[in-house]
Amino acid sequence: MNFNPERFVEMLPNMGFGMLGIFVVIGAIVVSTYVLNAIFSRNKQ
Repeated sequence: MNFNPERFVEMLPNMGFGMLGIFVVIGAIVVSTYVLNAIFSRNKQ
C-alpha cells in the first residue's frame, strides 16, 4: 500500500462532501429531537 500525496489532494473535495453530509444528518437529528421534545412536553404542562 503506497501513499500518493497527489491522489490525496485530489480526494479532498470528496472527503469534504462526506463530512458535510455527516454534519447535515446530525443536524437533522438534533433539530427533529428538539421539535419532538417541544411538541410532546407542551402537552404535559
